[in-house]
Order: sequence, then structure tokens, then C-alpha cells
Amino acid sequence: MSATGNSNRLRLITGGGTKADEQLTSRDAVVRVLIETGADLLLRRISPTRAEEIQQTVDEILCLFDEADETLERWPRLKTRLDFLEALMTETRAIKAQQNR
Repeated sequence: MSATGNSNRLRLITGGGTKADEQLTSRDAVVRVLIETGADLLLRRISPTRAEEIQQTVDEILCLFDEADETLERWPRLKTRLDFLEALMTETRAIKAQQNR
């Protein structure tokens, strides 16, 4: 026990059990999608076909980030592809949620 009477034990903080999906606004967020996809593929929660589609989209987006650093003309294309990847991940997560039921 500490001087204040509280023990130094861990305490449980209750939550909703779900995390909010991250908006894809940076290279780091896009890379995290790729890591999530790899884990889902290894755990067989998604098909190799879906994983390949996500990987190809991520690869394209990372190249577009590099191009957008050079010229503003690439930003609209980058935004379009980011929106597509967000929709693809929303659909993928919905499929995984149905499989877990």
C-alpha cells in the first residue's frame, strides 16, 4: 500500500471493446493497413485475393504520396485512392466481423 492508501495494482478500465477505425491521412496510417492485412492473411481471416488487392492499393498510394510531395497535381488522385482504400478496409472489416459471429 502507498502512503495514500491506494495499492499499486493494475486496474481494469472498461471500454466498448472496439477501436475506432483510423482515417487514412498519412503514410504511417496506410502502412498500418498493410500490417493489419498481413496479420489477417496469416490468421486466414481474409482471402489471398483480397490481401493482394489491398497490397497493390497500398503500394500505389505510397508512390502517390511520394509524387504528391513533388507536385500538387497528384493530390486529387491520392485522395481518390485513399478513399478507395478506406472503403475497401471498411468492407474487409465487415466481412471479418460476420465471420466472427
